[in-house]
Amino acid sequence: EPSKEHGMAMHWTMKAAHKNAFGRRETTRGVDLGTKGATTWRKRGAVQMQANKTVGKPDYAELDKKPGHAFLMDLFKRKMVLEIGKDTNVTGYDGLIDLTRALNSKYETPKGTQEATRRILKSLFPSWLPSAFAAMFSKPMPDLSCRLNAWVTAMTCQWLMGPCEVNDVDLGDGKVARGQGVFVERCRYLEESGPCVSVCVNSCKIPTQEFFAKDMGLPLEMVPNYDDYSCQFRFGCSPPPQDQDKALVAACFQDCPSASKCSEICHKI
Repeated sequence: EPSKEHGMAMHWTMKAAHKNAFGRRETTRGVDLGTKGATTWRKRGAVQMQANKTVGKPDYAELDKKPGHAFLMDLFKRKMVLEIGKDTNVTGYDGLIDLTRALNSKYETPKGTQEATRRILKSLFPSWLPSAFAAMFSKPMPDLSCRLNAWVTAMTCQWLMGPCEVNDVDLGDGKVARGQGVFVERCRYLEESGPCVSVCVNSCKIPTQEFFAKDMGLPLEMVPNYDDYSCQFRFGCSPPPQDQDKALVAACFQDCPSASKCSEICHKI
């Protein structure tokens, strides 16, 4: 029978492995600190993480083996193919990124990509469901609806974004919305895209915010951190105007395949 000391050693070895794999310390359920007066936020009980791009990309093999993940990825890719009008020969998650690049290059304006992505999100559900949810849940029970969508997002989107967990949202003035946030530890979609700011903004952040606000009847603010690739979902919070959103005034990543060397702001936003 393993000794108590052996058990403790295994526990801390697994914690260290988690930290090394995803570039941040394992923490308990946290609370975001909001965005007012800060470019990033941290979780209660966690060490503030600085840019840590020296950490190798996580191994998502085990995550991809989870029941339902392959089905969700295939469904999402099929909806993308219908929107783009052509398929890719690339398989797996790399195929998803290849389709994302095709989507971004198909439209002449960021707005075109954003609207196309919102159509893809809507196509994942029965046509009647978003408006029915807005009428039956979002309007009469907004707090419950926010918590429900946070939980569903954390449970069903890890194949796309990587490990994430439900957390609380700081609404300001000492008010905290319990369980209305989702913290993405290190966004797989952003990192695998290049990383690319325009993919994050045009193929994820803005269309997802608009899908929830306009179709599901719930305000949502998404706060990506371009330093460590984490992201905070804030259900029940409206995003700032686009000309005041710090995520939209970011420069290209040096490693981005379509980076512009002549602009301080990503040229595709």
